[in-house]
Amino acid sequence: GNVIKPNKVNVFAEEGSSVTLSCSFTDSSTTDYLHWYRQYGRSKPEFIVLTYDTAKDAQRSVVDPRFTVNVTKREHVILKISSAAVSDSALYKNLLQ
Repeated sequence: GNVIKPNKVNVFAEEGSSVTLSCSFTDSSTTDYLHWYRQYGRSKPEFIVLTYDTAKDAQRSVVDPRFTVNVTKREHVILKISSAAVSDSALYKNLLQ
């Protein structure tokens, strides 16, 4: 099955700085789209950005252009938040489809 593992469980940053979240995944299926979501407290997760495992360029979020996602090599994905804000404090989740 599909397994997604964060490279760090907790990430801390100063307001206005850039933040990098990353994960590694194994995927036994043929569909390799990776969705990033942000969740505040008990609210439902909200979609941020989508990428795919063979993407050559960073994908920018249409929800918030401060969010970009890169596949650095197959099965390793980096989400970058530029100009971090207090409102970015949340749980970030991934989904493979």
